[in-house]
Amino acid sequence: MSRLKETNHIYIIAEIGGNFTNFEQAKRLIDEASNCNVDAVKLQTYKADTLSSKKAIFDMENTGVTGQYELFEKYSIGEDLHRQVFDYARSRGLDVFSSPSHRTDVDMLEKLDCDAYKIGSDDGANIPLLKYIASKNKPVIYATGMCTLEEVKEAVEAMKSTGNEDIYVLHAITAYPTHAEDVNLLAMQTMAREFPELKVGYSDHTLGITACLCAAAMGAQVLEKHFTYDKNAEGPDHMHSADPAEMKALVDAVREFEIMKGSGIKEPARAEAVTRKNNRKSLVVCEDIKAGELFTQKNIDVKRPGYGIAPKYYEDILGKTAAKDLKKEDILQWEDVNNG
Repeated sequence: MSRLKETNHIYIIAEIGGNFTNFEQAKRLIDEASNCNVDAVKLQTYKADTLSSKKAIFDMENTGVTGQYELFEKYSIGEDLHRQVFDYARSRGLDVFSSPSHRTDVDMLEKLDCDAYKIGSDDGANIPLLKYIASKNKPVIYATGMCTLEEVKEAVEAMKSTGNEDIYVLHAITAYPTHAEDVNLLAMQTMAREFPELKVGYSDHTLGITACLCAAAMGAQVLEKHFTYDKNAEGPDHMHSADPAEMKALVDAVREFEIMKGSGIKEPARAEAVTRKNNRKSLVVCEDIKAGELFTQKNIDVKRPGYGIAPKYYEDILGKTAAKDLKKEDILQWEDVNNG
């Protein structure tokens, strides 16, 4: 994946999986995502038969209590629609990839030359699938919702055992929507310390964009946010997805943050060159001084501007003599002071 591997900026993914069932809906999502200047769109690749038993249920805020199998059957998409979506996303200059839920999903995505693989949090501890995906030697974006740190360590070790070191570890909370008290962004920093050789990020299920902005400020290098054209559209993920206005605001704010973050070197900014001279303070003559006269607390003081002798030399100047006649309001310079 060219953008993910080559860019130095925060990589922003619009998750559109689950928010479309036909190409026209997908095309609309891709167009809107492209207009928001995200880096990638992501799908969800699954078949009800290989993802869920018919006994599994959902009991979440966004779905209510309902059968998982029936919901997955309704929103799964086939290979032809995958191909159309992949081709169109690439035509709009976006990276495109998916979250497979089974080995057969990976095999199908390989035929489409999937740019990368996202591991959904439901497979965060599914070691056989993790190893199979990592063995394809593509970037792996690994969401860690519902995982303990020990499970994350085990998963990362399993993926690395295939020889794939291109792993991105994303903090996530598998609750739809996720409320502020559950976000726990410090866990992302915990994983950054645990895996200093890997990039970390955040996969978001909150309402709004605050969590993503905070994650960016706390060091996220990858951000994933569900994306929709209409929060009221039919489907389980629309309600906690960003709409185009929110996604554009998120991308713009993250890019502005990256500019503001700067180099980390503490030095005067380029924009401070004039104010450093005009707004700092230096030693200023407070009353006329004759050549040879002593500098005292009465005839010099510390005032703006800042292009004279620096205030830190005030004590050194006291008791020395003037090298020439000086007028009140003169900005004291070193050549005005006798060294003796």
